[in-house]
Amino acid sequence: MKYFFLLAGFWLLATGLFAQSPTQPGRFSIQGRVVDTTKAPLPGSSVLLLEPSDSSLVNFTRSGENGAFQFKNIKRKAYLLKITYVGTLPYGQTITPPENNLLDLGAIPLKPISKELFEVVIRTAKAPLSIRGDTIEYNATTFKVPPGSTVEDLLRRLPGVQVDANGNIKAQGQDVKRLTVDGKTFFGSDPKMATKNLQAEAISKVQVFNDQSEKSKLTGVDDGSKQKTMNLELKDEFKKGGFGKVTASGGSAVPAPGAAKGARGEVKANYNKFDAKRQLSLIGLVNNTNQQGMSWDDYQDFRGSNAFNWNDDADFGFSGGFRYWSGEDEDNLGIPIGGDRGRGFSNNAAIGANYNYDTKKNKFSSSYYYSQTRQQLEAKRWQQNFFDGGFLQNDEQSNQINFTGAHRVTLRYERQIDSLQTLVFVNNSRLGVGNSSLSSLTNVLENGINPTSRIIVNNGNRVNSFGTANTLLYRHKFKKKGRSFAASATYQLNTSDGSADLTSDNQFFQSTTVNAFLRQIRQRQLSLTQRSQYKANLQYIEPISKRIFWENFYNFSLRYDELDRDSYNQQESAMTRNDTLSRYYKNNYLYNRLGTGLRYSYKGLNLSVGGAYQQFALDGRYASDESVVPLNRIQRTFSTFVPNVSLNYDLKNNRFLFSSYSMGVQVPSSRDLQPVIDISNPLYISEGNPDLLPALSHNVNVGYNMFNPGSFVNIYGNVYYSYNINQIVYGRNIDPTTGITRTRPENITGGQNAGAYIGGGFPLKKTKATLNMSLSGNLGRSLTPINNVLYQTHNRSISFGPRLELTPGDKLTFYANADWNIGHTRYDLMASQNQRIINNTYGATVTGKLSHEFYLTSNLNYSIYRNPTFGFDQRIPIWNASVYKIMGKSKKAEVRLSAYDMLNRNLGISQNASLNFVSGERVQTLARYFLLSFTYNMRGVSTGNIKQRWF
Repeated sequence: MKYFFLLAGFWLLATGLFAQSPTQPGRFSIQGRVVDTTKAPLPGSSVLLLEPSDSSLVNFTRSGENGAFQFKNIKRKAYLLKITYVGTLPYGQTITPPENNLLDLGAIPLKPISKELFEVVIRTAKAPLSIRGDTIEYNATTFKVPPGSTVEDLLRRLPGVQVDANGNIKAQGQDVKRLTVDGKTFFGSDPKMATKNLQAEAISKVQVFNDQSEKSKLTGVDDGSKQKTMNLELKDEFKKGGFGKVTASGGSAVPAPGAAKGARGEVKANYNKFDAKRQLSLIGLVNNTNQQGMSWDDYQDFRGSNAFNWNDDADFGFSGGFRYWSGEDEDNLGIPIGGDRGRGFSNNAAIGANYNYDTKKNKFSSSYYYSQTRQQLEAKRWQQNFFDGGFLQNDEQSNQINFTGAHRVTLRYERQIDSLQTLVFVNNSRLGVGNSSLSSLTNVLENGINPTSRIIVNNGNRVNSFGTANTLLYRHKFKKKGRSFAASATYQLNTSDGSADLTSDNQFFQSTTVNAFLRQIRQRQLSLTQRSQYKANLQYIEPISKRIFWENFYNFSLRYDELDRDSYNQQESAMTRNDTLSRYYKNNYLYNRLGTGLRYSYKGLNLSVGGAYQQFALDGRYASDESVVPLNRIQRTFSTFVPNVSLNYDLKNNRFLFSSYSMGVQVPSSRDLQPVIDISNPLYISEGNPDLLPALSHNVNVGYNMFNPGSFVNIYGNVYYSYNINQIVYGRNIDPTTGITRTRPENITGGQNAGAYIGGGFPLKKTKATLNMSLSGNLGRSLTPINNVLYQTHNRSISFGPRLELTPGDKLTFYANADWNIGHTRYDLMASQNQRIINNTYGATVTGKLSHEFYLTSNLNYSIYRNPTFGFDQRIPIWNASVYKIMGKSKKAEVRLSAYDMLNRNLGISQNASLNFVSGERVQTLARYFLLSFTYNMRGVSTGNIKQRWF
């Protein structure tokens, strides 16, 4: 709690320093009214106070309904007043402090822009920011950042924009889901690919707005969905030549307990070349400092997943409805794959290229990306499994080495056939390879005292995978407004070829009845998986009136899954097939959904009510081997009516209300339906259940978002609830004498989850200090059968997080944040094992400009992990700092000395309480090291009148 009071005191002090009282000495106020030439008020005009010397932003506001504006308690000095309004000439006036405390400017008329002056006005009206409706446009050149800074550094200086430690962006209190460069896609859908690799000095403007969904744009019918979008406009000189950045670093870790020994280094580079029609970007890196890739998920590559680019969703109809069970993962082969950023020790390399070509008729985008990671995880884990009469504690030490490498190619071509017809083709393909080795020692103790089992495991696996998804999408808008037709066809293919060697020696001290096969495992598994899917979708929208639209859709999917897994017992002289653990299955999934609904859309109110009838048919065959005749058969048909209701209301003035009710359907995975035993881990033996039913979930969601572009105050909140019917849970049967847990999926009804969150932010002093806060809570009830007894677990958690941003000038920035998280887990049949888990984090980052182009930056994160029930209390402070100098007349070079984890305390910690167990993990992680780096910025390589050559 001492940190809470410290932060609260700091908050009050900052509020006192930056608050604006009405009668402060040495200050004055400004007021006035913005009108047009007929004296009519111009509400929503952008009114800015600037420094006369460099036009940097001091304060800003918007005019009210009557055109009035006011600045209170500003310092008594000269300012430049600038006013902008769409369709009028910008107004500028030098402000001199009056003799009294109030300067009343009266009515300020803005003149309309003539066509002849329009281009000149646009080129000269460079205000720090302008506000037009729900769009905010920042003039990036007026927000100063050190030379060589990235777009991410620039965004941290913009009022109303937040960037967290992981690079995620919030604007006006909402997550930024889309980011474009000059209106074009940049490396798919991840905004961080642009913000971390593009240079701040290349950006002319940053635009933030609420964009319509792609469906609304193409059909002409507003569906009420809005996504916070950011667009980066490049400066003209960066469109005419190339620009980029190269950094090379080298150093070593200090030989201290827990520190990584040996040399450390990084090399990373990016190069960009843009013009009005084309974009070319190259990126690359290599390091052994745990910087894995550039926000790509290597684990997903290893598994063989694929996804569409945003705005290319070809599955028409409302969301919810149908999906495959998330447990689908046939190529895991029993060995967990790591990949969390920053854990363990990793060597990484990546290279990528992105090319876009954009004209009115044709839009083509493509990218190639290769990444590889070799990661070593040395971990200590513990888990307590509760059951009626006691608990078993598992203490594990493990060493795991993972390698993943993947090539990924994306292609997208859009053809505007005419003003009414659009054709889109999308391809996403991935070729991956991976291997893992795992060595572990696990001791199982009854009630934490008496040894019951000792398990020594040495496993290894190798996987080659390929995946591709191809979609052809056709949309047609009719001349009658609101009438549209769309059709799509998709083909997906995933293949995986893998092998696994399973070796374990298992001692069971208190039992003599364990099968001899489980006491010593020597196995080899060979697996070949192929999964193909064909999808077709139709959609037709008919306007009944100007406000009411009738929407109809049809979804078809045919999927083939085939797995051939052969298990062999390895003996001294030969390998013999194990029919019990081998399996072959071939499943055909047929899915049809026919839906309809009515949508009312008028003046910001958007109401949709609809439903769909869907049928899912499974025809499966399985046996221990493909040659077995006849194969066992699973034939199931599930029919469900799925309702859907959504209400979105644009309350104007940047206020939005949204709510929805939907029912989701999750179909059991192939693995869970197969009655086949898996003993990859001798302590956790799993078996499928062919009698599983689809899981249903009723979901309700209500939310509100508000943003005042004049004061930059934002408030957001959300309440949600879900209820599960036939939820798929994994029942457990725990043997107290051996610690062996046998799991089998079952259907359970009654699981619930409810929660709410609220947050907001406001400037303590505009452009100088901002405070953001968030509060969330969650209540959940889960059910699981353990040793034939149905256990209920109740979870509740609460989180609170303030963040203070101080940007008093271009020479100093300071960010401080705190996150307090408290979770309670209550067991209805084992009250003595109730848990209270506390995870608190405190952070601060400061950057300052020194003399002679020297800069200093420092970051401190202090994490606390506590579980009083088990006496667990871990506190980890991580302190990083660097000093760097900008060199050269053109300031293109930088030399930097960086220190990471100066206190040598970095350690991967996690803890979790769920169902009938509580667990924790500590992973040895890269600790204190130092790097000396050199960076060179290639910028503004102008080509003049030389003809641009791209290839």
